[in-house]
Amino acid sequence: MGQRLPLADDTPFLLQIKALNDNELLDFWAETQHIETLVRNQFDREILFAPDYERLILFELQLRSCQRGRAACR
Repeated sequence: MGQRLPLADDTPFLLQIKALNDNELLDFWAETQHIETLVRNQFDREILFAPDYERLILFELQLRSCQRGRAACR
């Protein structure tokens, strides 16, 4: 799983996720969900660890899905 993103640290997150293949992007999403759950359980509170990350990752996955099957997204 965990892998360093192949771009410079100052590269915007949106561009970094575009550089990942589908499996890496899904792994990254799963890791953020796992970390959020661990932190939530540790502090026994509802914590939104990275809501923008999740939104951007899901948007990128939807975009890729639409690009593969354009008719399904119309």
